[in-house]
Amino acid sequence: MWKYRTKIVPPLLLLLSNRISLCSTTYVSIIRPIKPLMNYPIKVKPHNFPVFFCSSAVGNRGETLGLVKDSVEKCELEKRVGLIMDVIGQPGRDYTAVRKNLEGCNVAVSMDVVTEVLSRVRNDWKAAFMFFQWARKQPGYTHSFRQYHCVIAILGKARRFNAAWALISEMKKGGRNGGESMVSQQTLLIMIRKYSAVHDVDKAIKTFYAYHRFNLQTGVHEFHDLLSALCRYKNVKEAEVLLKRNKDVYPLTTKSFNIVLNGWCNVICSPREGKRIWWEMCNRKIPRDVISYSTIITCYTNCNETKEVIKIYNELKATRVNPDIRIYNGVIHAFSKSGLEREARELMKLMKEKGIHPNASTYNSMIIPLCKKGKTLDAFNLFDEMLRRRLSPTVQTYNAFFRASRTSEQALAILKQMNQMGCCVNQDTYTMLITKFCRWDTFENVWKLWDEMISNGLDPDRSSYVALVNGLFLNGKFEEAYKYHVEMKSKGLLAEPEIEQKLQAWLTAKQSTERSMIDSRTKCSDGYLNYELLAA
Repeated sequence: MWKYRTKIVPPLLLLLSNRISLCSTTYVSIIRPIKPLMNYPIKVKPHNFPVFFCSSAVGNRGETLGLVKDSVEKCELEKRVGLIMDVIGQPGRDYTAVRKNLEGCNVAVSMDVVTEVLSRVRNDWKAAFMFFQWARKQPGYTHSFRQYHCVIAILGKARRFNAAWALISEMKKGGRNGGESMVSQQTLLIMIRKYSAVHDVDKAIKTFYAYHRFNLQTGVHEFHDLLSALCRYKNVKEAEVLLKRNKDVYPLTTKSFNIVLNGWCNVICSPREGKRIWWEMCNRKIPRDVISYSTIITCYTNCNETKEVIKIYNELKATRVNPDIRIYNGVIHAFSKSGLEREARELMKLMKEKGIHPNASTYNSMIIPLCKKGKTLDAFNLFDEMLRRRLSPTVQTYNAFFRASRTSEQALAILKQMNQMGCCVNQDTYTMLITKFCRWDTFENVWKLWDEMISNGLDPDRSSYVALVNGLFLNGKFEEAYKYHVEMKSKGLLAEPEIEQKLQAWLTAKQSTERSMIDSRTKCSDGYLNYELLAA
């Protein structure tokens, strides 16, 4: 792949240390490809392309459609989306008024427009469903399965399962205009995942057995999807029971055990249960593969059990399983967390000798622990090496440096370079920075980030609201904290119980004080009137 190469002088170390250890010239690859005309570096300024975000209907919140080209079509798409968001995207607006304004909206809709708008209001199910219903009535437009999946995922997240099933029934009839069924395994998998997310295991399993009602086949792949959904949302015990009860229909395999192993190890984070499954695989003579070893190593790494990591790694070397980059990254991370940087470096050297080249995750495995320990100078040396090897830093790389920042100036400098490198800020980054800026009492930066998050197509989620409301409340900004608390609840997001209780106590005290003031003014007014009458 052809790459740009650009001259970068990172400003971060100037703020986070008193020494400059970065090389004066570093060449890094950025996102947009071009064929070089010569063998010399091409110096260019990074472009700020418009970014459109859309969470996958069944994937993690915050996944993006990708960086799109700056073209006339995309500008037109952005314009249409912006006009619709002006109507439905304003927080706290009356939904009846929104519905009326939508009816008078003359924006031409397309599948891309609908998908993008739904992604931006994915945390406000009322607005999303209202817009979906309005869009389907527009002349010349028909929803595809993709738009149905988006809104079903939004409704499921908000626990509006009856409305979601109504849309699935509509899809079975071919949509609003009729035709062949649009329901697929992916459609029902969305419902399985949403039921799993609210720990309604019984309905998740019933949805799996409802595949035949939609003329859909169920096999080992679909059964593994069910197990993965249950484990992903901490229903690991139930997934294990389901796996063993159905062993005659769906044979026990390495993959099925790996799903449960990952649930215990990296979702529940229980080394004891993980070890039990690990030995059960051995007792049942189910072979362990590279994913099995990677899973158990990651578990012991997260639990700071470096000795167990080394033991498993040595056991792996005695088998026929060839360690891949995930294994090496896990062991390197364990060494780095335990302060064994030299051993981590030696293992990285061994990787190269075996023909496995370190990637961004390899460097993150060392940078993140170093930042947590406050060894920012060492972390930046690795960051510089990462750039010299033409590896693009990830969001996780920058998040590590954000966590290590101690002032707003440091955080803003890191954010600036992150944008220059073409690395997109995700929801977790915004939430972390909002928390930090609130702690530093620099609310002008908080509001800039909040507006930027929304303008970048990231609708504030529960974590963002909790961070903002907590920060405002702890800094004595009670009116604003209550405003965003109400906005959060109007979207159907669950408030933090402790802060909700404190805000309710503040509101009660405020109303009581206002009533006392009104009563006091009334008494003063009555007293003055009596005085006037006596004087007369």
